[in-house]
Amino acid sequence: MREMEETVSRVISELEDVRGNPQPPPLSEQTLTDLQILLNHCLSECLYDELSSKTLSPSSLVPPIASAMDSSPPHHSLLASDVFLSLLLAPNAPVFTLFTPISFLSFLRSLRRSCKTHSGPQDNSQNRKRKRAGRSWAKNPQNDDDSPGSGSQHDPRMLLRVLEKLVRVMDLIHLDRFPETLKSLIQTVVEIPVTSPDTSGNTAQYSKLLSLCSHVLKEVLKSEHGEPSNTAAEVLKSLCSLLLMAKSQARTFALGFVTSLSNECDGVKKALVNFPRYLAKKSPEKAEPRALAVDSIMEVVRVMQIEDQIAFVKFVVQMAQGKSNLRLLAVDLILNLVSSLKDPLGVESEDSEAWGIWCLEALVKRCSDVNAMIRARAVTNLAQLVGLLSRGDRTSVVLKKFLGFGKVGDRNDEGGINDMLRKRCMDDKAAVRKAALLLVTNLTSLLGGAIDKVVLKTMAMACSDPLITMRKAAIAALSEAFRTFSAETVITEWLHSVPRLIADNESSIQEECENVFQELVLERISRPASATSSNSESSSRKMKRKGIGNEMEILFRNGILYLLREICNGEVSPWVKKICSNLGKKKRMNHKIVTALQNIIRASESIWLNNSMPIEKWTAPPGAWFLLSEVSTFLSKAVDWEFLHHHWKLLDKHKVEGELKSPFVQRNAFAEEENIECNHVAWASDRVFLLQTISNVSVELPPEPAADLAHNLLKRVEGFNMHSTEVDAHLKALKTLCKRKASNLDEAEALVLKWVQQVLSKASRIIEKFISDNSEQNAEGSFFTPPRSGTRKGRKSIVMSKSFSKAVTAIYTIGSLVIVCPSADMSNLVPLLHTIITSGSSSPNINKLPGPSASLQQEAPSFYIQGWLAMGKLCLADGKLAKNYIPLFVQELEKSKSAALRNNIVVMMADFCVRYTALVDCYITKITRCLLDPCELVRRQTFILLSRLLQRDYVKWRGVLFLRFLLSLVDKSEKIRQLADFLFGNILKVKSPLLAYNSFVEAVFVLNDCHVHNGHRESQGSPKESQIFSIRGTDEESRSKRMHIYVSLLKQMAPEHLLATFAKLCAEILAAASDGMLNLEDATGQSVLQDAFQILGCKEIRIPSTRASSESADVEEDGGENGSAARGKAITQAVKKGLIQNTVPIFIELKRLLETKNSPLIGSLMECLRIILKDYKNEIDDILIADKQLQKELIYDIKKYEAAKAKAKVAEVVGTKPKSGSNQSPDVSKILTKTQGQTVGQNKYNNDPPSDSRVASAMADAAAAATARSVLREINKGTGTPPLSSLSVPKLKSCTGMGNSKDARRMSVIQSLRKKQSFDSDEEN
Repeated sequence: MREMEETVSRVISELEDVRGNPQPPPLSEQTLTDLQILLNHCLSECLYDELSSKTLSPSSLVPPIASAMDSSPPHHSLLASDVFLSLLLAPNAPVFTLFTPISFLSFLRSLRRSCKTHSGPQDNSQNRKRKRAGRSWAKNPQNDDDSPGSGSQHDPRMLLRVLEKLVRVMDLIHLDRFPETLKSLIQTVVEIPVTSPDTSGNTAQYSKLLSLCSHVLKEVLKSEHGEPSNTAAEVLKSLCSLLLMAKSQARTFALGFVTSLSNECDGVKKALVNFPRYLAKKSPEKAEPRALAVDSIMEVVRVMQIEDQIAFVKFVVQMAQGKSNLRLLAVDLILNLVSSLKDPLGVESEDSEAWGIWCLEALVKRCSDVNAMIRARAVTNLAQLVGLLSRGDRTSVVLKKFLGFGKVGDRNDEGGINDMLRKRCMDDKAAVRKAALLLVTNLTSLLGGAIDKVVLKTMAMACSDPLITMRKAAIAALSEAFRTFSAETVITEWLHSVPRLIADNESSIQEECENVFQELVLERISRPASATSSNSESSSRKMKRKGIGNEMEILFRNGILYLLREICNGEVSPWVKKICSNLGKKKRMNHKIVTALQNIIRASESIWLNNSMPIEKWTAPPGAWFLLSEVSTFLSKAVDWEFLHHHWKLLDKHKVEGELKSPFVQRNAFAEEENIECNHVAWASDRVFLLQTISNVSVELPPEPAADLAHNLLKRVEGFNMHSTEVDAHLKALKTLCKRKASNLDEAEALVLKWVQQVLSKASRIIEKFISDNSEQNAEGSFFTPPRSGTRKGRKSIVMSKSFSKAVTAIYTIGSLVIVCPSADMSNLVPLLHTIITSGSSSPNINKLPGPSASLQQEAPSFYIQGWLAMGKLCLADGKLAKNYIPLFVQELEKSKSAALRNNIVVMMADFCVRYTALVDCYITKITRCLLDPCELVRRQTFILLSRLLQRDYVKWRGVLFLRFLLSLVDKSEKIRQLADFLFGNILKVKSPLLAYNSFVEAVFVLNDCHVHNGHRESQGSPKESQIFSIRGTDEESRSKRMHIYVSLLKQMAPEHLLATFAKLCAEILAAASDGMLNLEDATGQSVLQDAFQILGCKEIRIPSTRASSESADVEEDGGENGSAARGKAITQAVKKGLIQNTVPIFIELKRLLETKNSPLIGSLMECLRIILKDYKNEIDDILIADKQLQKELIYDIKKYEAAKAKAKVAEVVGTKPKSGSNQSPDVSKILTKTQGQTVGQNKYNNDPPSDSRVASAMADAAAAATARSVLREINKGTGTPPLSSLSVPKLKSCTGMGNSKDARRMSVIQSLRKKQSFDSDEEN
C-alpha cells in the first residue's frame, strides 16, 4: 500500500510541475508506467482524490498524456495511448471530461506512428510483392521517420492491447458530434492492416490484429456514432484502396469485412449496394488493378439481394456506353456477372428476368468499339460466354436465338453476328483478330459447324498472318470447325490452309500441323474404313446403278471420300507429302491407315461390280492410291502384295486393251449407255501411284514376282505409248526393282545401266525416224505451188499421227532416263537434240545443219518443247554441255512465242542457277524480263522461282533486280500481287530489313524513268528496258500504281528509317530541284517531284505518337507505358521537330522557284506543306523564328490555297448543277448541303477538309458570280428594261391587330420596303 501511495505522489508531483503550461511537456515514461499500474489495480479513485486535494481536475491528466502521444518515441507514444484508453475505461471515470477530440486525434496519430515504425518504406508496398512477410519487427529498428536515432522498440502485444481497449472504449464515447474525428478514426484503422504486417511479429498475432480492426469498424457502424448509412459509406470509401491492392492479407481482410456487411442494418446495406458503383468509378485503367477491382466488385455483388444484383446489372449495361475506361471495365464485369450469378438467361424459372440478354447485347455492341483494346476484350469475353452458355441445353437454345441463328436468314443480315465476325476477323489489330478466331471456335461448337462462308474464308486467311499466335489460333479455329462439321466447304478451307503450315518457320506450328493432320485426316479415314470389310457386299446388291456414289457415301461417312479427293489436289498434295514424311520419320504412322485405304479401294471395286458395271470403267476413289503411296514408304510391311498385284493387272490390262491414244484425249465409249465418264486421267494417275506404292514395298516382294513385274514394266517403257505422267513412275519402279533383284550395289548399277542404254537406243531411233518422216513430207509438199493442203484425201496432220505421240513420249523418256541414271552415255543424243532445238532458228549457219527443212517449232510444238526439256536435263548432268548451251536457253527465252516453252525454260534456268550459279548470274537480268511476260503463269512462275533463289542466296538483291520486283506489287494478277505482298511484307522485312530504305529514292527515279537528275545517272540497262520496267506517266492510274509501291515499301521500314527516308527525299529530290540538279522542264522530272510531294504527305511516312502504344496493345493490355517507351517517344518527337526545321527552308526555296516558273506543281507543294505543318501548329513559331514575315506569308499562302481549293470544289458543283430557270441563280443552300455531305464523306481520306465557313464563302461567291454572269448576258443581248406594268407586284400582308384602316396598310407597306437584304462578303465580315 505504501508503494502505491508513493506512485500516486510521483504522478501528482509531475502534474504539478506542468500546471499552468499551455503546452505541457509529455509525461515521462516512468510516470506513464506508474499511471498504468494504478489503473490496472483499479486505484483510479485514489488518484482522483489526490488530484482534488491538490486542486487539480481529472482533465489535467489529458494534455501531458496527449503531448506524450504526439511527440514521444513510438514505444513511449504507444504507452501513453495505452494509458489514455485505460483512463477512459477506469471504473467511474469521467469519460466526458477526459475525452476530447484533440486528445483522441493525438491517440490516432500515435497509433499510426506505432504501426509505421517497423514496416519499412511503405510507399511501394502496394506495388511490390512482400518477400519478408511474417518476419519479426525487430529486424528493422532503423526505420523511424519521426524519431531517428531511437533504438528501442515496442512490444507488438502492446499494439494488440491498445486495439482491444479501443474496441471497449467505442461503447463509452459517442462520435456523432465529432464527424472529423470519426473520419480520422476510420482512416487510421483501415491503414493498420497495410502499415503493420511486420509489426505483428507472426501470423497468429497479425490475424488477431485484423480481427480487432474489424471489431473497431463494426463498432463505428453503430448508431451512437452517427447515421449508419453515412458511416458505412465512409468506411467503404476508406477500404477501397485496400481492395485495389495486390493480393495480400490486407485485401482479404477488406473483402471479408465488406461482404460481412450484408447482415447489418438497412442503412449499412444501402451503402453496401452503392459500393460496387463507387468501386467501378474508382477502378484504375491498368490491367492488373482493373482485374482486382472486378474481382472485388463481384465479391460484393454476390452477397447482395437478387433485386440489387439486377439493378447493378442495369448500371453496368449503362456504363458500357460511357467513357473508354468505364466501357472496358463494363466488358470485364459482364463476363463475371453472367458466369457467376444464377440463371442469367431466365431458363430455370418463368418468373426470373433474363438480365443476361442485356449483358450480351451490350457485349456485342462493344465488339465494334472504336477502341481496339475494348474490342479485343469484348470479343474474347463473348467467346468465353458462348463456351460457358453452350454447355446447357436450355441456355444454348436461348443463346442461339439471341445470336440470330434461330432462323436461317437472320445470321446473314447486315449487322448480325456473322457480319460482326467478318469485320473482327479482318480487324487492324492482331489482338482483335485472335479473339475473333476464339469466338468462331466456340460458335462452331455451339452451332455444330454451321459457319458463314466469308468467316470461314477469313479464318483460312489468318493461317498466313505474320504473328505466330494468330496462326496458332487460326489452326485451332479451323480444326475445331473441321472436327465438328464435315461439310465440303470446311474440308476444302482446312486442307488449303492448315497443311501448308508444315513449312512454317516456327517449329511449334509444324508440330501442331502434324498433330491435327493425324487426328483429322489419318485417324478419321482409319476409323470407319478399318471396320469396313466384305460384309459391305450384302448391303449393296439392291442399289441401283445411279446410286453407287450414294452407297459409297453411306459406307464412308464424315466426308471421307471428299477428303481423299481434295488431298490429291495440286495445291494440297505437296504439303500432304511433307506431313506424311515427317510423321513417318517420327514413327507416328499407324498400320490402320494402310488397312483402311485398302478396304476403301476394295469396297469401291466391290460396289462397282455388284452393280454390274464394266470393270474397265472403274476407278478407285480419288486420293486413295495417292495417300497409300505416301504412307507405304514407312509401312511397307502392312501393304498386301496380292492386293497390289491384282490391281496392277487390272489397270495394266485396261491400258493394253485400250487404244494407243493419250489418256488425256481419249473419250468414254459408254457415256451414252451409263451416263458415267471413264476418266482416263484417273486411270493414269492410279497407275502412277500404284507403281510408286509397289516401288515402296519392293523390298518386301518375293523375288519371282519382282522379276516378272520388272520385265513387264520394261516392256511397257519400250512401247513408248504411255503418257508422260506414267513414264517417271515406271522408271522409278524399275530402278527400285533392279536394286531388289541385285545382290550388291555394283550389280544393281550395272543392271540399271544396261536397260537404260537399251531404252535410250530405241528412243533415239524413234526420234530420228520421226524427224526424217517430217522432212520428207515437208519436201514432198514443197513441190506444189501452193503446197497441197486441205484436200479431202490430203495427208493427215503430223500432230495427230501415232509416230508423233511415240516421238513425244520417247524424247520425254530420254530426259527422265538422264535423271534416273546420270552416268549413262548420252553423247549420241546431243546432236539429235541439238537438231531439234535449233530447228526454229533463222540463223543461216544453223540452217546448213542436217535436219528438217521445216521448223519443228511450228509443225510439232510439243515435240519441240520436249526437246528443250531433254536438253536441259542433259545440261544438269553435264557441266561442260551446260556451259555451251545456257546462252542458247537464254536466247530462246527472249524470242520464243510459246508461253509453255518460256515457262519451262524459266524453270530450267532456276535449276541451272542452283547447279551452275556463276554461269547463270550474268543472265539474271534477262530472266527478270519474264516478270512482265504476257502470260500470267510465266510471270507467277518467274516470281516464285526467283524469290526462292533470293531466299537461298543463290541470287543477290543487287542491280535492277529489286527494282524490277517492285512491279509485281501492281501486277494485273491478284495472285501475283498477293505473293508480292507476302514477299515484301513478311520475308524481306525479316531477311533484308534495310533493303526498302536503301533503294527507296532510287525506286522513285526508276519507276518514273527519270534520267534528268545529275546525281542519278546509274545505268539501268538499255533505254528500252528502263522504259518497260517503269510506270511513267502523270495519269491517275500510273500515279496510283507508283503510290501503292511507295506505300508498300514504307510499311516495311522501322521508325528511324522513316525519318531517314523523309530526310533523303528532301535532300535528294526537293533540294536538288531547288538547286537546279533536277530538271523541272522535263516531264519525268516533274513526275518525280510530284511523287515526292505525295510521299512526304502520306500517312505511312509519318510516325504517330500513339504508334508504339497501339502496337503494344496488340499483344498485351497495358494502360500505361514504361519509362523507356516514354523516353523513346520524346526523342522521336525531338528528331521529328529538328527534321521539320531543316525541311521548311527547302520547301520555301522550292516554292519561290515554282512560282517564278508558274508551275502547276505549286498546288502539290502547298498541299504537302499543309499536311506536314498541320502536326506542328504549336511549334510553327519556333520553326520560323528567324523570319516572322516569312511565317506570316506562309500561313497566308496556306489559307489562301485552302480557300481556293474550296472555291474550286464548289465551282465544280455549281457548274454541273442544272439551272432551274432562265434568270435564277443556283440554290446555294442545297448545294451547300450537298458539298458539306461530300466533305463529311471525304473526311476519311482527306487529312484536313475545308471548313464549313470556307465552303459557305465559296458558295456565296459562286452564286454571286452566276448572278452577275446572268445579268451581263442579258445586257449583251441588248434586251431593254421591261415596262413597269409587265412586272408582277408583290402582295404584302398587313400585320395582325392593325385593323383595316388605310394608314395602317400604308405603314405596313413602307416598313416592308425599308427592309433590305445584306450582301456583305465574308471577307468584309
